[in-house]
Amino acid sequence: MEQIFCQSCGMPLADSDKGTNIDGSLNEDYCNYCYKDGKFTMEMTMEQMVDHCAQFTDEINKWSGQNMTVEESKEMMRQFYPTLKRWRNIL
Repeated sequence: MEQIFCQSCGMPLADSDKGTNIDGSLNEDYCNYCYKDGKFTMEMTMEQMVDHCAQFTDEINKWSGQNMTVEESKEMMRQFYPTLKRWRNIL
């Protein structure tokens, strides 16, 4: 099965992590950290999201089996985020 990622922060998206729509149903695109009750939980630019998510570099390394520095993690996000739905049309 293909891994699905939050279309805002890039976190691997399991059913238990999905955000909610305004009607309380699960949102198929965004995690519960980024999207709740039909709206984004944090209004920020893509670069602010990169900075925010960089604090989770240790968890990213554990999940991915890599050993990235914070700067390497940020660069990876800067390459990946423009492919995500939330950021695709902003650049």
